[in-house]
Amino acid sequence: MLRELITFQVEGQMFALDIMAIREIRAWTPATRLPRVPHYVAGVVNLRGTVLPVIDLAARLGWNAVEATPRHAIIVTQIGSRQTGLIVESVSDIVTIDLDTLQAPPTTAESTVVPFLSGLAALDDQMVMVLDLAALADGETMAEAA
Repeated sequence: MLRELITFQVEGQMFALDIMAIREIRAWTPATRLPRVPHYVAGVVNLRGTVLPVIDLAARLGWNAVEATPRHAIIVTQIGSRQTGLIVESVSDIVTIDLDTLQAPPTTAESTVVPFLSGLAALDDQMVMVLDLAALADGETMAEAA
């Protein structure tokens, strides 16, 4: 079974998300910080009159928080009825992969990224980490942010 993914960069690494979960890609907009939210919640932005919580994807994956610039992008995703923005360095391409070629992530005890992966895909000469949106969107945290 074939699946279309959108690829993007975070901390110089290539990641991907199922294109069906993506509502839009926006240019960087400064987020309004909120008190008492996890360090990876960058804040909220106005999305056509709707409050959109925005996650710093690098921080969520266990890396340092980004100093977002106009070169960054916000990928607006949807899980169920909830929309969430993800700050990424850049959006690369739309690719098609065969789900049969998706490999399970390695079980590395030290990795902060592996719990958020649904698998790895080999594209050309590099590995692409396919993210699991449900794992990223901690329901309790995002409900507080919105």
